Amino acid sequence: MSMKSSEIAVLSADMFDTGNDFFWIGSLGCIPEKYPLLEQPHRQMFYMLLCIESAHGTAVIDGAVIRLDHPKIICVKPGSICSIHINNTARGNVICFTESFFSLRYNNNVLLNFSFLNKESIHEVCLEENKAAEWNQITRFMHQEFYGRDKGAGNVLRSYLNILLCNLDRHFNPSSGIERKSNKEEKLRQFKLLLEEHFIQHKTPSFYAGQLNITTNYLNKLCREYNGLSSGELIRKRITLEAQRLLHYTGLSVAEVAKELEFESASYFVTFFGKNAGMTPESFRRNQQ
Repeated sequence: MSMKSSEIAVLSADMFDTGNDFFWIGSLGCIPEKYPLLEQPHRQMFYMLLCIESAHGTAVIDGAVIRLDHPKIICVKPGSICSIHINNTARGNVICFTESFFSLRYNNNVLLNFSFLNKESIHEVCLEENKAAEWNQITRFMHQEFYGRDKGAGNVLRSYLNILLCNLDRHFNPSSGIERKSNKEEKLRQFKLLLEEHFIQHKTPSFYAGQLNITTNYLNKLCREYNGLSSGELIRKRITLEAQRLLHYTGLSVAEVAKELEFESASYFVTFFGKNAGMTPESFRRNQQ
């Protein structure tokens, strides 16, 4: 068994070396030869959509193993730890983009409106034959636009990307008519953004409630209404996920993981992890081997 390093490789969108640091599209089959770093566990700082037509292999996203076989869309979100193992004859496309690329034409945080991109445990959507054909056609247009490099290509690509995400959201969460997001949903989205940014330094609900100018009780009410968990439970869940990532993918000691996550002591971290993961950090690490 190979030794784990003390750090997880962090990949940004400029790894594709296309002269465009924010968007890239390519064929699935090119991954093994051109981008072998994607085959090793890594943390991505961009969104990735794997648009599968036909393939053999697996994608592992935060420990969840997804088979790459029949037509489906697989989403890897920024911050996730992922490895992709795929045959070089696979058919389909890989689309990579950052929030900043999308926001150049659309409003900031508009990606939060797509429910598929914000469900913590959802990574794949299987496509029926007619939907798969529709996706394949749009991705072919995107491929032509990206490599054609014509005037205004960036704006055209954003438009195609928006169409894909809207179609995916309809498929994942079908509803009739136009839904207006409520103030409560907006507060919850803001909480999740703040949590992703500050969960290491701030581990109590009072900080987030203060940032949102609401009471802790109201924040708890919102979280339970839309997520079925209190704000404290969501915070602890996020910290536990990061701890699991570090224990599984790095060679950091338990004490070093505790320091990385800014716990007061290693013993406090061990107690915290045991309560929230149901086992000790050492047991979790052994179970992943």
